[in-house]
Amino acid sequence: MSFLCLARRLAGALTLPFLIAAPAIAASPPASQASIDAITRALEAVVGVQVTAAEGARSAETLGRQRAGSGVVIGPDGLILTIGYLVLEADSIQVTTHDNRVIPARPIGYDLATGFGLVRALLPLRGIQPVALGAASGIALETPLVAATGGEDGGMGLTRLVSARPFSGYWEYHIENALFTSPPLRNHSGAPLFNPRGELLGIGSLFVGNAMGDQRQMPGNMFVPVDLLKPILAEMQQTGSTQVSRRPWLGLSSTEQGGRVQIVRVSRESPAQEAGLSPGDVVLAIDDEKVSTLEGFYKKLWARPAPDAEVRLTVMNGSTIRQVTVKAVDRMKMMRKPAGI
Repeated sequence: MSFLCLARRLAGALTLPFLIAAPAIAASPPASQASIDAITRALEAVVGVQVTAAEGARSAETLGRQRAGSGVVIGPDGLILTIGYLVLEADSIQVTTHDNRVIPARPIGYDLATGFGLVRALLPLRGIQPVALGAASGIALETPLVAATGGEDGGMGLTRLVSARPFSGYWEYHIENALFTSPPLRNHSGAPLFNPRGELLGIGSLFVGNAMGDQRQMPGNMFVPVDLLKPILAEMQQTGSTQVSRRPWLGLSSTEQGGRVQIVRVSRESPAQEAGLSPGDVVLAIDDEKVSTLEGFYKKLWARPAPDAEVRLTVMNGSTIRQVTVKAVDRMKMMRKPAGI
């Protein structure tokens, strides 16, 4: 099936609910054709992203050196938005356009706080119009959306917003109002999420088993909302990061179970490892303040004004309770800095 035919099918599926939700566009061109044009332009801006991480990159332990995902053109100068873990400590980057042009790119910025990554194509992306940044806030649940992937195996499909809520990741990560969609997109890493107007709403980060956020098993994806990008986009381009990313990092992977925060992995040569923390330790308190959720743990940790602050943890392993002092670090300073940033 041709690219245009796929766009027509998606636009047709989107048109009816879009008209119900937004009858004010009746004075615009016919909604079906407007949707076809908007979705077509948006899909043409989706690119594949292939990355080789630098030799010795710390992130290669969990992400590997060879990485592949997607991105989307958001600037007239070849600026591409993707998910940050794809381009973390990148040594080389290539992007593949919808018409299979392979173009070298360089990293521009990585925001630890949101997880966004920016790259810029080193050759002109002729014929590709940057997508507009939409607004994810206020979108009604069950709204039909389009998710897309780039590269030779790129594709697209309809999905629906099933939840919007705070999200805490096991890797010392938390954002407010993450977007959860279902059915899931297989190659979700860096995949853009569009509304029927072809506006960008979010960037794909994860596959999840409980997109609804409750006990029901509903496979889906978590998208980082583009609303979080708007206040930091200029800073990312100017400095390669953001000030809010300069925060204490311990090097822990943790889970939240039954009102407890349990360590499941300790990063090599991290502050946590040097302090003697190990998988199986349960974090009871930080600076004598009780923690029972990942969100609470992270927010107490990040409340410190300096990223290299000392952190006192009360941990339990079996029946043994002890206090451990960890000298946190600025993770941005620990990562191999790509030549482009």
